[in-house]
Amino acid sequence: MASLTCLQLNINKELLKGQLHESRFSRVRMLGSRKPSICMSRFKNLPLLCTKNLAWESSLPYASTEDGDIIKGSNIVEPIDAEEAPEVPFLQSENDVIELKNQPSMLLRPLKWPMWLLGPSVLLVTGVIPTLWLPLSSVFLGPNIAGLLSLVGLDCIFNMGAMLFLLMADACGRPKESSSVRVSHIPCAYKLWNLGASLLGFLIPLVLLFASYKGTLQPHLPSISSAVLLGPYLLLLSIQVLIEMLTWHWKSPVWLVAPVVYEAYRVLQLMRGLTLATEVGSPAWMVEGLRGLVSWWVLVLAIQLMRIAWFAGFTSLDKQ
Repeated sequence: MASLTCLQLNINKELLKGQLHESRFSRVRMLGSRKPSICMSRFKNLPLLCTKNLAWESSLPYASTEDGDIIKGSNIVEPIDAEEAPEVPFLQSENDVIELKNQPSMLLRPLKWPMWLLGPSVLLVTGVIPTLWLPLSSVFLGPNIAGLLSLVGLDCIFNMGAMLFLLMADACGRPKESSSVRVSHIPCAYKLWNLGASLLGFLIPLVLLFASYKGTLQPHLPSISSAVLLGPYLLLLSIQVLIEMLTWHWKSPVWLVAPVVYEAYRVLQLMRGLTLATEVGSPAWMVEGLRGLVSWWVLVLAIQLMRIAWFAGFTSLDKQ
């Protein structure tokens, strides 16, 4: 840097001498329009008078030896051979960075593929097969406490299978904490709709039972028979509301699937109640109430499936 400063001083002196000998302003303009290489050609042979280095230039932090080693202070660092160096993936664009972040772990990938078949199989074995193929005569012992507990036991088996299925689905769908995928926002309208549908599913059977207790609906249905028909239904509906609130609180990726799992089984549960209505001798108003509940939950299930289709299309459009 010091040598360059001295060279600049000598150049300025020569320029001043040259300007004194110029007689016309046009010639000065012509000199200024020349290329820098031409203008500086006359100063190629000028001697460099300043050779003193500054203090910070006198001792460089790095130096090299004849063998190619690098000296840093008093330590010698050997150069790294490019052939022996570990291979580092070269990222050509920002898309490569996003793909590396979103790529699932290689250790978890072999475990996720069996879950795609294991989870639905567990749901099928615990929910649909006992409800459709298990004869009710071997489980239901009549309109008494034993018959009520046997029906509740079937629903508890399904609930355990549903919980296991939701846990496996959550493990497959939840992104890692280091991933750049943002957590999907749960719309408030969706929450209100689910809570409203569940609340209406609670109110319809409770109003029927209250009207029967007051004598508005005749004939009167005994309490044990009404518990057999509507007790497991109300219990599983309460568990569904709790599961939905937990998935909303934990921001689980199964928040859109959990209602569909329970509502599909609820249709089978109410169809089972229609079969048992003839065995317990329930009146016509109870049978019509059960048919109305079946129709209501089929409608709710269809709306939930439409929401899943809408959310899948909206997510795909958002990614594009």
